[in-house]
Amino acid sequence: MYDVLIIGAGPGGIFSAYELMERKPDLKIAVFEVGHPLEHRKCPIDGDKIKSCIHCKCCSIMSGFGGAGAFSDGKYNITNDFGGTLYEYIGKKTAIELMEYVDGINLRFGGEGTKLYSTAGTKFKKTCMQHGLHLLDASVRHLGTDINYIVLEHLYDHLKNKVDFYFDCAIETVEKTEKGYKVYSDDTTFEGTKCIISAGRSGSKWMQKVCKDLDIHTNSNRVDLGVRVELPAEIFSDLTDELYESKIVYRTEKYEDYVRTFCMNPKGAVVNENTNGIVTVNGHSYEDPAKQTHNTNFALLVAKHFSEPFKNSNEYGESIAKLSNMLGGGVIVQRFGDLIRGKRSTQQRINESFTVPTLNAAAGDLSLVLPKRILDGIIEMIYALDKVAPGTANDDTLLYGVEVKFYNMEVEVDHNLMTCHDGLYVIGDGSGITHSLSHASASGVYVARQIAETI
Repeated sequence: MYDVLIIGAGPGGIFSAYELMERKPDLKIAVFEVGHPLEHRKCPIDGDKIKSCIHCKCCSIMSGFGGAGAFSDGKYNITNDFGGTLYEYIGKKTAIELMEYVDGINLRFGGEGTKLYSTAGTKFKKTCMQHGLHLLDASVRHLGTDINYIVLEHLYDHLKNKVDFYFDCAIETVEKTEKGYKVYSDDTTFEGTKCIISAGRSGSKWMQKVCKDLDIHTNSNRVDLGVRVELPAEIFSDLTDELYESKIVYRTEKYEDYVRTFCMNPKGAVVNENTNGIVTVNGHSYEDPAKQTHNTNFALLVAKHFSEPFKNSNEYGESIAKLSNMLGGGVIVQRFGDLIRGKRSTQQRINESFTVPTLNAAAGDLSLVLPKRILDGIIEMIYALDKVAPGTANDDTLLYGVEVKFYNMEVEVDHNLMTCHDGLYVIGDGSGITHSLSHASASGVYVARQIAETI
């Protein structure tokens, strides 16, 4: 019998376990993770023998110790302006304090010396406003994919002798009992007094099943659809040198939809990711200069939220991603110049591009994949960004599609992040409340403190 069962070893689960051990070192804690230990998380794509996604049963990019953020560029945004709505449950002041606490832990476990960027006092805020763009406020700690990995290694080394980790362990069912909770994996049953679910975005369908089984109310959430833009690093260098990542929002003139930049990776690389068998695109960057490229990449995303009669936003996003996979066998890449002229990009045209792609993707036509409304918004945003960072709308700017950010349905929880069942908590991106490394980690610390006070 465990004191606390934690499902998921992403940021939320890791920081829950960490904080519980700090406050109550005698607690017996188990962490269950569907993926592999950190050292065994290897994507088979090597660019030589294997050039595209082979649909592994468990994607090492998305699952395993560290969660989907393990191979991200390790950006921890300390802000309430984006990254989730955690502050609506625990208060703005507490949310920021917890994010700063997480930042301090990351620095102690290998992130020392990494830079904290800030939008405070930047001239670019005014420049953006002059061109119909809005730069969101944030402090950003950039660890880089390499340093982020080291931090996770050190956190695991710190926890492994104090916490029972069960890797390659898919929890199928969560059951409420008189003493607490039972979780089932194949033929094995585990029991605990308290249960924290931190299933992440890749666990969205499983989370839906758990909520249905336990009669936990949920609300429909949005899906973000768009492309990943890749261009020479010099074009955005003025912004990235000062801010590293700029979260810029634009309201389109045609539809009044909101388009935003997301996950900016200066001198980074575009990568594949596999979510529930669907191949989409993402981006990474490194702190080590030897691993950096000559390009910068970022996402341009349009949020879509459905209510009646169709409520499943994620299903809509999946259908578009599947269409891209069907047409291109995976991710599609297109020159911006070809897109605006109504031409399909060919491999020859990509090879002749002055922007050298960092991902081996199929040349194609994104207008056959993305809905017109979304594509129109993306094109409008590119022209708007061109006024702030001239060269963004160059013909050789590369667009990879599709990029989809799936958000779990919003699980109904109280101000302690506890469900209608006493002792059952839902945190991190799997809750639909957080959408970032910093918010997910902070939610884990918060719940751990609630449990430590009552157990």
